[in-house]
Amino acid sequence: MSAYDGDATEMLEAYDFLLKFIVIGEAGTGKSCLLHYFLHNSFKGPSQHTIGVEFSSRTIKLGEKRIKLQLWDTAGQERFRSVTRSYYRGAAGALLVYDITNRDTFTSLPRWLSDARALGSPNLVTVLVGNKADREDEREVEWEEASRWAADNGIHFIETSSITGDNVDAPFRLAARAILLAIEAGTLDPEKAGSGVSYGDRQLRRISSASRFSFGGGTSSRRRNVVVRLKDGVGMSKCC
Repeated sequence: MSAYDGDATEMLEAYDFLLKFIVIGEAGTGKSCLLHYFLHNSFKGPSQHTIGVEFSSRTIKLGEKRIKLQLWDTAGQERFRSVTRSYYRGAAGALLVYDITNRDTFTSLPRWLSDARALGSPNLVTVLVGNKADREDEREVEWEEASRWAADNGIHFIETSSITGDNVDAPFRLAARAILLAIEAGTLDPEKAGSGVSYGDRQLRRISSASRFSFGGGTSSRRRNVVVRLKDGVGMSKCC
């Protein structure tokens, strides 16, 4: 029996590319809240820390292309690190999240980036996300410093708020657009194992190297959320 036999909606969903994304960073940076706003267009409110890994998906449009994002939200606590790192493998995109009001979450970024690059796709596209931009009065990491760190490490950078929804869609679309441009340029091959990218329509395999993608804004079509929990029992935390 197919893995999709019990989900007719999933079978009927049409998309051009499937991209694997991971959302990583220290606990309490608001990763789950950011992802919730991206999926549901609403603020999640006080929530539990992620236990292990949570999976969700959303299909977006970039120009004429429908892109399905496979989203893996990982726990930030050290005790889950050995488990969550196994989900980095073959990721095409990574959102590296820190809290602009907590400098410790920023200074730990090199370790997170190193792990992602060691285990993700060789063509991994990373976006640095400074979350909680709505709390400007509590800021401990200046925009200029974070922007400089991102540039020094060859990654994209944007600030967001998972409370107001400011720029929430932007890092996901930015990473997806960069991945599609790499496919167009021929530097990323979706046929290659471990690329983190696969075709949704077999006819796309015949795209010529001279073809061009047209990227622009778009709205989501379907959103799906599944929780994968390792064990129960964790305290509440205002992480967003």
